[in-house]
Amino acid sequence: MTTKVLAAGDHFVLPRLLTEEVVAATGGAVEVTEIQLPWPHTPFGPVAEVIEASGTEDELIAALQGVEVCVTQLAPLTERILANCPDLKLMCISRGGPVNANLAAATEHGVAVCFAPGRNAVATAEHTLTLLLAAARGVGDTHADLRRGVWRGDYYDYDNCGIEIEGATVGLIGYGAIGSRVAGVLLAMGARVLVHDPYVTPETLAEGVEQASLEDLLTRSRIVSLHARVTEETKGMIGAKEIAMMPRGSVLVNCARGALLDYPAVCDALDSGQLAGAGFDVYDEEPVPAGSRLLTTPGIVMTPHIAGGSQEVAHKAARIVAGEVGRYLRGEPLAHCANPEVLTR
Repeated sequence: MTTKVLAAGDHFVLPRLLTEEVVAATGGAVEVTEIQLPWPHTPFGPVAEVIEASGTEDELIAALQGVEVCVTQLAPLTERILANCPDLKLMCISRGGPVNANLAAATEHGVAVCFAPGRNAVATAEHTLTLLLAAARGVGDTHADLRRGVWRGDYYDYDNCGIEIEGATVGLIGYGAIGSRVAGVLLAMGARVLVHDPYVTPETLAEGVEQASLEDLLTRSRIVSLHARVTEETKGMIGAKEIAMMPRGSVLVNCARGALLDYPAVCDALDSGQLAGAGFDVYDEEPVPAGSRLLTTPGIVMTPHIAGGSQEVAHKAARIVAGEVGRYLRGEPLAHCANPEVLTR
């Protein structure tokens, strides 16, 4: 009997990409149907009890009738969906974590949930470096001035000049798949790289990377980039106190999560000159509200949470989840299962 698969794509990880990769990974031994979710044309958000999802429970319930496997990026997996889709056995979510799935309910209903770690590590590392370089050299403000027809020669004043990466000390808070890639490029550019990550041991660091306490990293680094996960311990980990430890005229970059950083404190530090520049792709409130100081404080270069967005990421995401479908059909262990206890039943 042919296994029925739902490819619940969106406008980034397209339904056809999911279908193509699933067919390739299974040798075509599947029957795939597709639905199109509205993200990012419509922002994701909570759906029932899950967060950061796209689509509705009713839409998924209708599409999952008779379906054994679902591959998706943002489709919700809620208690109500699970209760109304008894044929579903495998949910493959092409994200770094299955945040759009009710994992406890999935486990109770015997549905294995997989995810796709590392899918956007390269894209996010490259984007981090883009913002880091732009913030260090004042690209955001000079670009905005030129677009308004203003040629600002005073950017060549000594106090307004940016800083070079070669010879600079750069501190990375977090040394996972993204932070380690950023470190490699910075080393190649001639920077001294410090890392603060309580889960990293010295032998796992690349040659030339030095492990440091958070205080040591902040006091020594002219540029600091955040790459930590959000936990109870890391929420708001960089605020006014920590920014004050940095050398005057430093640069701060965040392409990780908005909850790590006190943004009003950043604006204060930019206004006072404690920070010379900042680069952000993530925020404590998204979209950034119209009255936010981030939109008017000089020295900030910003992008709208797009660090993980590249065409290559969409293909990698589809390929990773399709690989799980192939392993499932062949009876092989799943590579990235969030609730492996389901597999032993």
